[in-house]
Amino acid sequence: MVADSLTALAERRNSVGTSGDNGGWEVFSALFIAAFARFTSGVATLHIKPIQALDAPELVLYLTLRRIDEHERAGVLVAANIKVVKRLLASRFAVESALLTPAWLAQLEPLLRARPEPELRVYIADQKVLETITGYTLHQGALAVGRIPPSPDFAALLQSAPRPLLLAAVEAIASAENLGAVVRSCAAFGAHFLIVGETCGSPFQRRAVSGSMGTIFEQPVVRVANLVEKLTALRARGIRCLAAHPRPGAKNLAAVDLRGDCCLVFGAEGPGLTAPVLAACDDMVEIPMPSHMNSLNVAAATAVFLYEATRQRG
Repeated sequence: MVADSLTALAERRNSVGTSGDNGGWEVFSALFIAAFARFTSGVATLHIKPIQALDAPELVLYLTLRRIDEHERAGVLVAANIKVVKRLLASRFAVESALLTPAWLAQLEPLLRARPEPELRVYIADQKVLETITGYTLHQGALAVGRIPPSPDFAALLQSAPRPLLLAAVEAIASAENLGAVVRSCAAFGAHFLIVGETCGSPFQRRAVSGSMGTIFEQPVVRVANLVEKLTALRARGIRCLAAHPRPGAKNLAAVDLRGDCCLVFGAEGPGLTAPVLAACDDMVEIPMPSHMNSLNVAAATAVFLYEATRQRG
């Protein structure tokens, strides 16, 4: 099939080469054809399809990057910059397809061939075609569609995580970029898993995936239907739940012992944590700041709290 497709591509390119109007096919140069021919071995069978326009039905996910709910219902995510694409291809997440320029096809060949899927669709288009996608500067000529895995089991995560536990939980984070940055901090500072409450956006929407810089593919994340219920269950197991909440009576972060099992709980910068979530926590903790400052962006606060926990743990 690969050889037949290559032959068809060569015939098509030759047929337009004498007309003076190559219709963009010049981009499929000797470099592309050489790369294409090398996709004849490996774990995944790659079905490579050169395209001149983005109107094919199978490309609809690449054209609906802002339709968050549609992607969520379809159970898919879109990696929309090259670093995130690389991390997706190197991850355990199932990959549906990729949409690349010929230059990125050549660079990503090892990762594509090493995928465990029996078959993988790869669409190739020149830069001008890909520039018609909204947000071209975000994807840099390389996109890929992956499947959102089932949410891991909460109890199983608790059982398998090493002690002492370091968990994070978030409530009412509407900003996808902030949620993605929280995921990235959890990965950077070794949080065993992140609990995403029912009032948060999806950590798998495009901007959240980009904000995480692809760490969402390796950082365990569990989405729960009732955050208060899960915090209560953690406390019943002897896991301290500490609310990041700069209010009168809150303890200074540096003075709080974070070396034991704990879950750090974060809310949106403006309203902070709701009363039911605060009531489900053991203590309120704040980052010491000058009097004219009263809060940090939730992504920054998460990084500070998790850093302090890892510092204390050596």
